Amino acid sequence: MSSNRVDGAIDKGVGAVKEAAGKVTGNERLEAEGLAQKTKGDVQNKVGQVQDKIGDAIKK
Repeated sequence: MSSNRVDGAIDKGVGAVKEAAGKVTGNERLEAEGLAQKTKGDVQNKVGQVQDKIGDAIKK
């Protein structure tokens, strides 16, 4: 498994917590940071998936 997939999952989780905390506290900046971090995590995860597929194709 690509390290991008792991890093992406971490960013996505931390971002979700930040976003939720921002919503609960009414802190729009924290909410926006959380959303941005979740998006970054999604992108990293997609990159990791592509890397894994390329690696699997090369092994065949």
